[in-house]
Amino acid sequence: MIRLAGLSIDLGEFMLDSFSLSVDEGEFFMVVGPSGAGKTVLLEAIAGLRQPSGGKILVAGRDVTDLPPEKRNVALVYQDYALFPHLSVEENIRWGLRFAPRPDGPHVEGLVRLLRLEHLLERRPETLSGGEQQRVALARALAVKPSVILLDEPISALDPRFREDLQDYLSRINREGMTIMMVTHDFNEVLSLGHRVAVIVEGSLQQVGEVKTVFREPANRLVADFVGMKNLFPSNIKGGLARLEGGLSLVLDGQKAGGECLIGIRPEDVMIGQDLAEGTENVFGGRVVSIVPRGMAFEVVFEVGGIRLTGRMLSSALVREDVRPGADCRVGFCPGAIHVFEGSHKI
Repeated sequence: MIRLAGLSIDLGEFMLDSFSLSVDEGEFFMVVGPSGAGKTVLLEAIAGLRQPSGGKILVAGRDVTDLPPEKRNVALVYQDYALFPHLSVEENIRWGLRFAPRPDGPHVEGLVRLLRLEHLLERRPETLSGGEQQRVALARALAVKPSVILLDEPISALDPRFREDLQDYLSRINREGMTIMMVTHDFNEVLSLGHRVAVIVEGSLQQVGEVKTVFREPANRLVADFVGMKNLFPSNIKGGLARLEGGLSLVLDGQKAGGECLIGIRPEDVMIGQDLAEGTENVFGGRVVSIVPRGMAFEVVFEVGGIRLTGRMLSSALVREDVRPGADCRVGFCPGAIHVFEGSHKI
């Protein structure tokens, strides 16, 4: 459905560098990366709002690199909505229909009902909340029945209840065949919505793959940092053991190439509790350094054998195991939870 072949965009101080990427028809494709990585620039290029300095953009097998936005059958919804301030909500929603060969009135009316906009049609954008403006922007994009919809953090401004409703709606239109390419900062959205994901850092494509693969097996330290693999340690591997600078030796799952490398352990793979038998594989005594709330769970930092190890616990587990700053505890992880990065530990 979308194919980028060696796409480059030179903005002077920033460059999106030689992207080659494909999004399948009917796919829910996610694009993630830190602020300033180039995610929005990428969407704007596909939509026709930025001219590439090199490469090609193909949509449904058609080269659209030099076509204007209205000729691409691609809709873009910005994070900041980009509504026309001088038009009413209804006029904003129907604005793109002037370019449609056969405007579908019932389709638009259905969108208005679905996104709960009936009572807002006569109002101007400046009188709406952020969540209401986001719903108007989404209705405007879908009104023209695009072949592809590009979403730039569409859920960030919504209250939790409507965020869930919108996620359900996006999942439904995707199941019905809509190709969606969505930018987000939140990897939880990637896990709940995406089929595949691309990670961009500083204008460079770092990894593309199925969501679970990128989440569990990041390609390098940049990707690992972004997907939340906080336990990253330089190590020396020899004889099935990873020896860390702090003195710990960790048992690996199967034989790994020897030498200097980087290893990673996801916080949710760190087991915590007095039932762990110290002295067994990858179980160690430790001390709780800090506890920080992170949404539905708590991030717990431990001092273990000269290193700091981060785990995640629910509140019920914190109480049950009497985990508190300064307390002694046992922590562990199975050998299969240790991800070994190829190459130098400086990756």
